[in-house]
Amino acid sequence: MSETVSGLLTLSVLIALLALAYVPLGDFMARVYNRSTHYRLERGIYRLAGVNPHVEQSPKSYALSVVGFSTVGVVLLMALQMAQAHLPMNRDLPGVDLWMSFNTAASFVANTNWQSYGGESTLGFTVQMVGLAVQNFVSAAVGMAVAVALIRGFVRSRSGSLGNFWVDLTRGALCILAPIAFVGAVLLIVGGVVQNFGDQTVTTLAGAQQVITGGPVASQEVIKLLGTNGGGFFNANSAHPFENPNGYTNLLQIFLILLIPVALTRTLGTMLGNKRQGLAVLSAMTILFGTVLAIVTTAEVGGHSQAAQAAGASLEGKEVRFGEWATSLFATATTGTSTGAVNGAHDSLSPTGGGAVLVNMMLGEIAPGGVGSGIYGILVMAILVVFIAGLMVGRTPEFLGKKIGARQMTFVALYILTTPLLVLVGTGVAISLGSTPGFMGNPGGHGFSEVLYAYTSAANNNGSAFGGITVTSDFFQITLGLAMLLGRLVPIVLVLMLAGSLAEQGKVPTTAGTLPTHKPLFVGLLVGVILIVTGLTYFPALSLGPIAEALA
Repeated sequence: MSETVSGLLTLSVLIALLALAYVPLGDFMARVYNRSTHYRLERGIYRLAGVNPHVEQSPKSYALSVVGFSTVGVVLLMALQMAQAHLPMNRDLPGVDLWMSFNTAASFVANTNWQSYGGESTLGFTVQMVGLAVQNFVSAAVGMAVAVALIRGFVRSRSGSLGNFWVDLTRGALCILAPIAFVGAVLLIVGGVVQNFGDQTVTTLAGAQQVITGGPVASQEVIKLLGTNGGGFFNANSAHPFENPNGYTNLLQIFLILLIPVALTRTLGTMLGNKRQGLAVLSAMTILFGTVLAIVTTAEVGGHSQAAQAAGASLEGKEVRFGEWATSLFATATTGTSTGAVNGAHDSLSPTGGGAVLVNMMLGEIAPGGVGSGIYGILVMAILVVFIAGLMVGRTPEFLGKKIGARQMTFVALYILTTPLLVLVGTGVAISLGSTPGFMGNPGGHGFSEVLYAYTSAANNNGSAFGGITVTSDFFQITLGLAMLLGRLVPIVLVLMLAGSLAEQGKVPTTAGTLPTHKPLFVGLLVGVILIVTGLTYFPALSLGPIAEALA
């Protein structure tokens, strides 16, 4: 079977699997967040935490809960890493230093999972399981909770509350993520992913002794993908054969990455009582995702001369187990969902392919975006679209039965500006330092792209890297850590304030002058505005990096 046929078959199977899961999972998640009863295990957790599940929170209280919970998570995860030498199952590894522990804690709490360390050589089993894996669950659950809170803002009328964060957090982690992760871990183990608690010493053919690191990989791997986290147990991430042994596990991993972000569009339609609205959002996501996938695949598969391809040029930096097609699909999925896991070296992508996955993150992680963050991110862009459309026809903008006024647009504008500010300021400061070229793996435009990619990945909570840049200095540890935290928490607070302003309103009746937001015209406007905003924001920076490299 040729690689082209194999690639198209893989894509077809992936689409079929997502289509099969779309309705049942999307509707199930809507029921989980809408039900008024609490299971016994949930009630036990609430009692231990001192939470009254029957009391709803105002937008301010909800936001403070998110920020407080995340702050405590950073502190505890830092402490766990720094105390590693005194913990059981530490594999005789020392504690992590201050700024690396801060960077890692910020990364996992922010659902970024940027890794400036080698997993198997830096962290023991206790930190991996008790620290990182737990944050993989709860950080994903936080994103889902915020998305649900925003949807409630559209659904509710004259309400001063958005639900209870602690209830939404518990239900997301316990009732949605945990069951799927359990099944997914079993399927990964069946495919050959490692799940043990020890290293193995073997003798090579040359007679040398080699230690092969093992660990509880499958249980962490599944939530790294399902929760769009991305942090691998091993430094090579999903290019490591213990994390991703074959084509079956590679397809399963891509499916897990896309599963919840795609199904949440159905959850949106179900909770709104308008299934077509969910399909419209999914259509916009699909157009953006498909466009990037086509560009990356064309660049990697067909972007070389026949002589260069015969010499294996397009396979450089890619696992021969997967090839160009599967690597392109994985790269597009992971940069479009804020996952950041990689099954190949993004630094080795062609200038066009590397630029495309960079732009995929710059879109705002909304195609289809991270768990929860994809939905609330594209809804913010949809509000911008109806505002622009309202100005064009001279009507007060309305979206999903709510008026969009100056207050709502203030939150939208600040949301849209936050991430580009972090990316461009961080990149500019880093490039201006005389020490930065020494950390770049390449000179010129490609070296600039490495720095730009790092801050884009951090501020957009993606976590992937070009791989050529060294980020272990205190400057990069601190600035990238701050970019991850601010890039996560500031947009979340703005989304919750926006949700509160919507929930306070009454419903606006639909009239002949209301812009239909479930039809192809709106989908086209949404895609167009996203591309225009991204282009206007990042084109100067892109012209110094991947564009300049491609033209050269």
